Amino acid sequence: MSKRAAIYVRVSTDKQSESVENQCNSLQQVAERRGWQVVEIYTDEGISGAKGRDKRPALDAMLNDASRRKFDVVMAWAIDRVGRSLIDLLSTIQHLEAAGVDLYLEAQNIDTTTPMGRLLFQVTGAFAEFERSIIKQRVQVGLNSIKAKLAKDKKFVTKAGVVRYRLGRPGAKPAQLEQAKQLLAAGKGILFTAKETKLGTSTVHKLKRKMLAELAA
Repeated sequence: MSKRAAIYVRVSTDKQSESVENQCNSLQQVAERRGWQVVEIYTDEGISGAKGRDKRPALDAMLNDASRRKFDVVMAWAIDRVGRSLIDLLSTIQHLEAAGVDLYLEAQNIDTTTPMGRLLFQVTGAFAEFERSIIKQRVQVGLNSIKAKLAKDKKFVTKAGVVRYRLGRPGAKPAQLEQAKQLLAAGKGILFTAKETKLGTSTVHKLKRKMLAELAA
């Protein structure tokens, strides 16, 4: 049965000599030779590959449609057309694998519809696991450093220059809570009170419930 193919093309601002048409034409010729039916073309034009998925609407739409299995394989001209950030690239490839959608990259001769090409999914999975392990180690090293400072100095300074005396989220200041009480007592809403006092809505909710309970007691 013929595979349904989707083409993803991206032209960045620093690649003015390239064109979406050239990429599309080349990939459509490949699809024709392989007997694949192109069912959709997704285009991000004038967008850097360093941008994340949230800044690349066509990439986002393609990945959403991949999850819905609207096609069987995604075709792109080269790996840097998909992304220049290693983390975003791994995320995209893993998303396609989880959706059961293959990937074809013309420039690198990568084709996961073949047994050899499927090694890409295995390799990227290993890289992603390694990246998660490194991040976890860095977080733990940072926490250990903060704990050591707390044990020695009873305080530490955040990257933003704020002096903290314990780990975890900073608690609400008494002045904020008092202001919130006054606003709630005056009949102001939860969202308004939270915005005015710079408190979380959950904190304001708890405060209002406590005030109501005290009135009912």
